[in-house]
Amino acid sequence: MLNFDELRELAADVRVFVDVAEDKAAALKTVIAAYDVVLAIFPSGDGMGLHVIKGKEILDGIAKSRSHATYSHTAIAVPDLEHAEVLKYLTAPAEQRIAA
Repeated sequence: MLNFDELRELAADVRVFVDVAEDKAAALKTVIAAYDVVLAIFPSGDGMGLHVIKGKEILDGIAKSRSHATYSHTAIAVPDLEHAEVLKYLTAPAEQRIAA
């Protein structure tokens, strides 16, 4: 199970990686491509909101089977849910964006 402190640390690492990159969009795409599960974290009324950018099928499979499957994961800090949804859309494979 993931905890919020871990997610904050992962998001901080991603922020540094993207900030030092010359091409920030390419750096963000690289991060998303490198992990099985990518979560967007953002401030919300309840403290922290989460939105799955990539890997929903993996998380659903783990929840349904109650397994302890191993997967790589990271987090990306965004200002709000709307930004998380846009990031998910923009980084989805082209065939998924066309179908939407």
